[in-house]
Amino acid sequence: MTSITTNTSAMAALQTLRTVGSRLTSQQMQVSSGLRIATASDNAAYWSIATTMRSDRRAVSAANDALGVGAAKVDTAYAAMDSVVEVLSEFKAKLVAAKEKGIDLDKIQSELDQLKSQVLSISQSASFNGQNWLNTDIEDIYDPDINKASVVGGFTRNADGMVSVNSIDYSMLQSALFNSTGGGMLQADPRDMKTIGGLRFDFGTGVMSTYSLRNTGGWGPTNFTFDFSSPMTFGAGDSMSFDVTVDQDNPADGISAPYDPGKTTSVVIDAARINTALGRSDGTINNYKEYAAVLRSALGGSGLTATTYTRFEPPGQSQTWVDIPDVVGIVHYGVPTKDGSSMAISNVVFNGVTQANQIAPRAVEYGTRNSEMTLDFEPFTVYKDVVISMRLRVDGAYSNLSFDKDFVDQALGKDNGKVETSAEMATLLAAVMNRPDMIVEATNAGTVTLKTDPLVDRKSGEKSMIAIDGINVNIEPLPTMNFMDVDVARNPDMIDGYLAYIEAASGRVIAGTAALGSLQTRIEMQSNFAKNAMDTIDKGVGRLVDADMEEASAKLSALQTQQQLALQGLQISNQAPDRILSLFNF
Repeated sequence: MTSITTNTSAMAALQTLRTVGSRLTSQQMQVSSGLRIATASDNAAYWSIATTMRSDRRAVSAANDALGVGAAKVDTAYAAMDSVVEVLSEFKAKLVAAKEKGIDLDKIQSELDQLKSQVLSISQSASFNGQNWLNTDIEDIYDPDINKASVVGGFTRNADGMVSVNSIDYSMLQSALFNSTGGGMLQADPRDMKTIGGLRFDFGTGVMSTYSLRNTGGWGPTNFTFDFSSPMTFGAGDSMSFDVTVDQDNPADGISAPYDPGKTTSVVIDAARINTALGRSDGTINNYKEYAAVLRSALGGSGLTATTYTRFEPPGQSQTWVDIPDVVGIVHYGVPTKDGSSMAISNVVFNGVTQANQIAPRAVEYGTRNSEMTLDFEPFTVYKDVVISMRLRVDGAYSNLSFDKDFVDQALGKDNGKVETSAEMATLLAAVMNRPDMIVEATNAGTVTLKTDPLVDRKSGEKSMIAIDGINVNIEPLPTMNFMDVDVARNPDMIDGYLAYIEAASGRVIAGTAALGSLQTRIEMQSNFAKNAMDTIDKGVGRLVDADMEEASAKLSALQTQQQLALQGLQISNQAPDRILSLFNF
């Protein structure tokens, strides 16, 4: 049907031309921008992902740039530490030279001073962007919360969409040669516990003991001695008898009543005892050694024994021991079930034998109660992660004790780990021991006394004991010398100590240099990873939104052709009304 009012063919051609034009515009934008998805209207989901990833890529790039700054810091510190290692090697060589007899120590010290100044100069100049990892100002260099240096390591988006900037942490304890509050690798360690408030002492060589200076034990009675002057023969009915009493309580020790009377044994020596002890039948004791053997046989189970004696000959040398003739001793060794420590001889009776060579009465001799010791207090500080352990011995029984900074703070109501007065030391030890039988007192500003309560602990003599041993500090041994204080001219007798110190210090610096080298490797690996990550993000975004330029070009050409055909179709459809009008001679 042909109409002069409605040209349907032209309308169809025009619609086609509009569609082709729209597609052509879109294709031309792809070709010109190189993007298949340039706006959210092209594909909202892919556009959103691509836009987020482009933002992340810029963040990764910024993190990698920051990583470069961190790498520069580490490189600066590493170069300085490597130089210090060389200087310390030369320093050690000079100390070895100082051992040579006749060498001028003043000249050696002058060279050492120059090397010390060089180390200090290196540490002070090892700064990048205002940060120095060799010369630090950290309040507590052993606190891991404040001794950290951080290098930006990367940017991360988690599965939940949360983003974070990762960092590579490094403890400056590994590189600080000098720190304003101490603790640098070339400084004395401020955590040195010294005597731990008097619990130990210095041997005089800089090495601390592992036991208390007041490690004391009680003393029991020693012996009763008798002279043997001539042989003795016991006939039928002859005897001598006596009572021995051991380990009765001593009221003077302050213990509470009732008092144990000890163990009393009645001893009888006759011909039968002598013959049994000496393996004979004549009832004769010929010499002092046989006399001691008979007494040992008779005293068995009493808490006493008998002995003879020896001495050095000549006096004062340690090569030859000789017997002391004709002297016999009755020796106390105690009854384990008794708390006391004493010996006595009473009720001596002779029957048919003379008193020559015989046992004589002896009044009771008490042992000395010694369950007390005194510590010479000096202030000390327990730092974080430091643990002090020890063993407490009371009357032969042991218990293991330990404390750390948290324990000190809790016991003293502090937060700095400091034990500053003898009263605080007494409070701390009482808390550590936690024993009702122990009395811990600050006797004055400089001493602390530890003792057992005599109302609880009745033991005396060799059975009484208080001691602290096995003292150990988990971070020791520590450097107690400063590198800058080495002076062979003033202290020639300390050259060996200086050598040992510089060897240990060099080991610490070498370990610190190795740690920096490891950090360099870590940073390089992280930087390479960041570069690879950026490339990967670019590829991923490209797969989502980039246009295939060959395909886009082909489509553009096709659409341009379609546009031309649509224009021609529109022209043809517009010619149809002209033919109709010609019929009417218009």
